[in-house]
Parts: sequence; C-alpha cells; structure tokens
Amino acid sequence: MTAPRRAAEARGRWAEWLAMAWLACKGYRLLEHRARTAAGEIDLVATRGDYLVFVEVKARQTLAAALESFGSRQRRRIIRAASLWRARHRGFETLHMRYDLILVAPGRWPQHRRAAWIPEDREALDLL
Repeated sequence: MTAPRRAAEARGRWAEWLAMAWLACKGYRLLEHRARTAAGEIDLVATRGDYLVFVEVKARQTLAAALESFGSRQRRRIIRAASLWRARHRGFETLHMRYDLILVAPGRWPQHRRAAWIPEDREALDLL
C-alpha cells in the first residue's frame, strides 16, 4: 500500500470513529462498524427509536467535497448491502430503514444528514 493510500485509510478510520462518537452522543445505539455483505461494506449500522440506520461516512478536506464524493452508484450499493444486512440479522423487521450520511472535514464538527437519500422505485426494484 502506498503512503498516500495509507494516509487516506487512516483519515477514513478517524472519520468513522468520530462519526461513531457523534452518533452515540445523539442517542444512537451502534450495532456494527464496517459491516460486510456480498454487496459491499456499510460504514455504520445503528438504531435509534423506531429506525434502523445505515450510515455512510465521508471525509474530505471540506464538507462540500465530502458531499460531492458521494454519488448515485454508492447509494445503490449501500441500499443493496443494507437489504442483505437486514435479511441476515433477524429481529429488525419492525424498524423503519433510513440512510444517513455523515460528512467530516478537518477543523469542523461532523455534519449529520438524516435521511440523506430515499431509495427511488427503480433502486428498490434492483433489490428483487
């Protein structure tokens, strides 16, 4: 692994740790960190109230750059991964699913975007 790649990996791990602490302070219960499925990895899986929350964490030099780095292809991957995760973990069927995004930039508080996206009909059909 190259030095820039190692540095990026370390920043990502730091951002995920910060996101976990941020969510815990807001009353979320963390279920899994870096949850792996056949469709890919989900950064954080948590619950709060009646919601099962799948969280993507993005760290960049600015919050705007972090937001720009998150595209529709990633959303579709996370939707598929979340569906597989939920099928594998029984007991969460009654909870509503939600997809959140946490943006992290140096020297800034994390920005938590609840319900950052809602699966479109076509994306939901891709799960079948």
